[in-house]
Amino acid sequence: MSRNQTKKDVSTKTRRAIIDLLKQQGGMDVMALSSQFSLSGMAIRQHLNALKEEGLVTNIEESRPMGRPTKLWILTPAADRFFPSGYSDLSVSLIHSMKEAFGNEGLDKLLAVRNKNMQEQYLQHLGDTADVREKLEKLAVIRTNEGYMAEVKEQDDGSLLFIEKHCPICEAAAVCTGLCKNELHLFKTVLGNNVHIERGEYILAGGRNCVYTVRL
Repeated sequence: MSRNQTKKDVSTKTRRAIIDLLKQQGGMDVMALSSQFSLSGMAIRQHLNALKEEGLVTNIEESRPMGRPTKLWILTPAADRFFPSGYSDLSVSLIHSMKEAFGNEGLDKLLAVRNKNMQEQYLQHLGDTADVREKLEKLAVIRTNEGYMAEVKEQDDGSLLFIEKHCPICEAAAVCTGLCKNELHLFKTVLGNNVHIERGEYILAGGRNCVYTVRL
């Protein structure tokens, strides 16, 4: 392999890693990215400019309490192609077909069956876990394996945030809101009746993530 080809491969891997990190962390400035990759600011800017030319990233300004606004780099919708799509075209086509064949009531029944099957699978993976934090951590692993890039964060008030940074069924959910409604019901069921959970940020409503607040 030539030296130029090796250099190109390294650049490609670094840029993909930048995309993955921005998906995980949201907006980041050049300094933060430099520290993550142990690269100079100039090198990071070169990668970001290359990604911007491809339409995969853009930048916004974020105000700070002191000093000038900071330039944050974020992903564009075009970057979604690097993440699981859940066979979106097929899913959307099937939803339209089911509506045509069975009507909205029939579609709701099919979604109820899907939700029941997922509930059984999730409960099996959670086992006898009683601790809510531990349940959420296990649920995050399950959802991440399904393409949702999930994580759990604890808030200062003791509540927990269950965050999904990607929606592999987003296009299907846009034409079938029952998928998201059933998702919230699914979480409530597997976490237990003594747990209060509500969805705040919502990807389909323009949010960067789907965020659920969990309280005992």
